[in-house]
Amino acid sequence: MDPADSLREVASQCVGLVAAQFGRDLDWSLASLDELDAVCAELLSDGPLDGQRLDLWWKLIGAYTGEVLVRVYNGQGTTHEQTPGAFVVVVQGNTAFPFGIAERVLSGEPYKSLASFGRALPAIIERSARPD
Repeated sequence: MDPADSLREVASQCVGLVAAQFGRDLDWSLASLDELDAVCAELLSDGPLDGQRLDLWWKLIGAYTGEVLVRVYNGQGTTHEQTPGAFVVVVQGNTAFPFGIAERVLSGEPYKSLASFGRALPAIIERSARPD
């Protein structure tokens, strides 16, 4: 299966599980990443995730975040040597690591947000396009 198709498939599973377990609708928008941040907060409310539960949510949340970036910013899901087993999203020549941010959010790192990550991408792209 092509990386983009795999990303999309797992992201769709995230939408279904979040609706079933948390009653929240994810609509593939940047605003839906705020909803997913709230889901992460609920997941972490009983303490850190570990083992299979962490692996599952890391995969689902990373894929959904990546697919939102693909759709909103016309990016492309692909593989990257720095992230074996996870995908990256390339937008206008810039590589975003949605699974990295998912890991940081799910580990409870302070001030990490999927929504902020998504909204910051245009500024990062603009800065990288400027000559030094």
